[in-house]
Amino acid sequence: MKIRFLSFPPKSIVAAIAASMVLVACGGSDNPADTAATDKSAAAPKSTAKAASGNGSIFYGVNGHNSNGGAYDTTSVQTQITQLQELGATIYRNDVYSQTSANMVAGIAKSMEEAGITMYPVMLMNLNYNSEDEAYDAGFKLGQQTANSYHYKYYEVGNELEAKALIGNVDGTVWYQYNNWSYMLARGAIRGLIAGVKSVDGSAKIVLGGTWLHTAFFQMLADGSQPDGTWGHPAVSWDVTSWHWYSSQGDMTHACGGTGCHDVLQFLHDMGKPVWINEFGVRPDFGSYGQIATYMTGSLMMTQFASLASKYNIQSIQAFQLYDDSEGAYGLLEGDGLTKKAAYWAYKDFVQSHPM
Repeated sequence: MKIRFLSFPPKSIVAAIAASMVLVACGGSDNPADTAATDKSAAAPKSTAKAASGNGSIFYGVNGHNSNGGAYDTTSVQTQITQLQELGATIYRNDVYSQTSANMVAGIAKSMEEAGITMYPVMLMNLNYNSEDEAYDAGFKLGQQTANSYHYKYYEVGNELEAKALIGNVDGTVWYQYNNWSYMLARGAIRGLIAGVKSVDGSAKIVLGGTWLHTAFFQMLADGSQPDGTWGHPAVSWDVTSWHWYSSQGDMTHACGGTGCHDVLQFLHDMGKPVWINEFGVRPDFGSYGQIATYMTGSLMMTQFASLASKYNIQSIQAFQLYDDSEGAYGLLEGDGLTKKAAYWAYKDFVQSHPM
């Protein structure tokens, strides 16, 4: 049975369905309790050369941290562009969390766009607010600051905020697995971010998503319900559903948690919006550079995502991340911004041999 966001059954039925479906990131833990405590339809070009020419494809992408220092500070924008073009990556995700960081990311966005690379911000927020209205106001301010700094095509509102609203080490597939107060704060922050962006840039496309098996959070946002069982609250709409997936989480089409093993991609597809896997990566402790490269491009990551793109309306996949940094050794390049790992060459070869 498919769940469609525009025609939700009563919450009791949603809960029953969600319990039979299960759904960390930025280098975070796989334990939802740990994650909660930490922050942090594609037109197909025929070749990598076309992908780099700015013809509109955003299928292959990479994460960056140009507002967070390290190699992103010491490596020139032109070098980053050259590396992304060599990889065949045409979309570049970067953190924004303040006016200063918004200005930093905006400072390189035009150069990226001119090089055929779509850059977009992920606006980071916490839940340290005293009310949903206060969270909304903070989100509105950050959204407005970000959109005023540069008019992007896409804006991502929050990063794994749903994980911060979980009641503990639970799957997050049913509404009662979320703390009502934390959920309301997260909803306020997300609504504020969207409103702030839209107040400046009415044509903006909104990206919203989560990680692991935390699906009920997004059901509640869409249908105006919340974890205390009440309805009629402000509903949230967005344009692209994004998700994060790491090697320690296994098969995205057969993800196993406390409620069983389920097809996360099917759930995301059934939301009725394009799907982005805008963080995918291999944990640094997985093995050697060669083993990491093999997994990243293998049957549970890039090979699977590319082969299922049409079935699940996967519009973009974005590796985490370009350089090693304080988040961990997740980079396609080492922390000097120059030394290319096996994963760099594996990614490049995969894109060349699998034009999307």
